[in-house]
Amino acid sequence: MSRFVHSTARAFSPASVGNIGIGFDLLGHALSGAGDSVEVRVVDAPGVRIESIEGSDRPLPKAAEENTAGAALLSMLAALGSEQGLTLRIEKGIPFGSGMGGSAASAVAAVVAANALLAEPLQVEALYHHALEGESVASGSRHGDNVAPMLLGGVAMAVGERAPLKLDVPPLLYCAHVHPHCAIETRHARAALAGHYELGEFIAQSGHLALVLTGLARADRALIAAGLDDVLIEPRRARLIPGFAEVKQAALDAGALGASISGAGPSVFAWCWGENDARRAADAMRSAFAGAGLESDLLVGPVDAPGARVTHVA
Repeated sequence: MSRFVHSTARAFSPASVGNIGIGFDLLGHALSGAGDSVEVRVVDAPGVRIESIEGSDRPLPKAAEENTAGAALLSMLAALGSEQGLTLRIEKGIPFGSGMGGSAASAVAAVVAANALLAEPLQVEALYHHALEGESVASGSRHGDNVAPMLLGGVAMAVGERAPLKLDVPPLLYCAHVHPHCAIETRHARAALAGHYELGEFIAQSGHLALVLTGLARADRALIAAGLDDVLIEPRRARLIPGFAEVKQAALDAGALGASISGAGPSVFAWCWGENDARRAADAMRSAFAGAGLESDLLVGPVDAPGARVTHVA
């Protein structure tokens, strides 16, 4: 049993693009420029207590078992068999219901911070499972398409309960990410997926996923562009996002390789070859959202963005 040898640690987890369109619940990539921070402190009283939550535009649960960060740390303490407890302070930097993995980011930042307190830190696979336990509190299921890239950085693949895999990413691959000022709860977005699916849709989606994965491995922009087309999930969720069709088309007209819904939405992302194309696509997408009556925020950065990191230990 590892023990705590430090008293306080703080960690940052980036936001993410879940699904990447063609990889529903399987793929995700980290984003630069937005994320959650969590400070964790060791106390003698057992259990987990949330002292504060700042930066959220709405009340979030402070009961540990109902909070993604709290639930992740409860899972971690149980596995460690620790008689000590943890308190935490959460700073939200990801808007609620934005499609940027806000619930997962708090859980990831919490376990990364707590891990820094241990004499023998846990491996990423263990942290992944504890963070998944926390994420499931918000999403209702254990899917790692946000948790995995937040922990590993860049593009990550999460398949079931297996350890996540970090994939190769061409250095010229950039993401233009636009978050409109509206919200969609993950549970509502998942409800939109109910119904019948044709076998041909699954075959087409599998082919597109294969093209993107091969394109990443070979740094082949043509293969990535050919595969970055979600024919399974996007058509069923597009109606939830005002102006989505126009926003996507604006990205493609600006030179993007492809564009789709970030996570459960309403944010939209585009993959581009080079930073200049990404900035043009981001500006075009923001203008299209404005045409739909929505202000929006932009993030532009390499797809191979850094994962979670410890920012302070004492």
